[in-house]
Amino acid sequence: MMLNTAKMTNSVEVILEDSRWAQSELDTLALGAFDIVLRDIGLAGGWHVNVLACDDAKIQQLNADHRRKDAATNVLSWPNEELAPEAPGGVPDLPTVNVFGENELGDIAVSFETCRKEAQAKGISMRDHVTHLLIHGYLHLLGYDHETDADATLMEGKEILLLETLGISDPYREDKP
Repeated sequence: MMLNTAKMTNSVEVILEDSRWAQSELDTLALGAFDIVLRDIGLAGGWHVNVLACDDAKIQQLNADHRRKDAATNVLSWPNEELAPEAPGGVPDLPTVNVFGENELGDIAVSFETCRKEAQAKGISMRDHVTHLLIHGYLHLLGYDHETDADATLMEGKEILLLETLGISDPYREDKP
């Protein structure tokens, strides 16, 4: 049985654990970034993801608990399904469609302090940087990674193209003003 998800909409549940995110339009940024990523890889509507908007203390705890790295980071992801390709630089598998319409891709967390510090250091807007990190996190949920040079080239190339469609400059360019 094939589920027609073409008319279903995607959804993002943003959990604001840190009140500083309240003024960031994170709901709008998160859904916009999610839609553009899913369209790019050819997925129709009906997918869901959760975004935890937290602070450095929380993301450090999550990073230590789940990755054994006792440091704050900008974004973390927890995919519901392993989609990574076997060969480095390969395109990940598409996620499995649930016939009941419960198409959960997973969860991501973003840290306010680290995002703000990185945006300031790069001389870019918090909005553009957070959009990049959301796209980065969603791609992780979809099996993209940057563990090898070939994987990083594929993932970063996809990020650059997606950000370009939103009018956001290449975050990996070294010669930015």
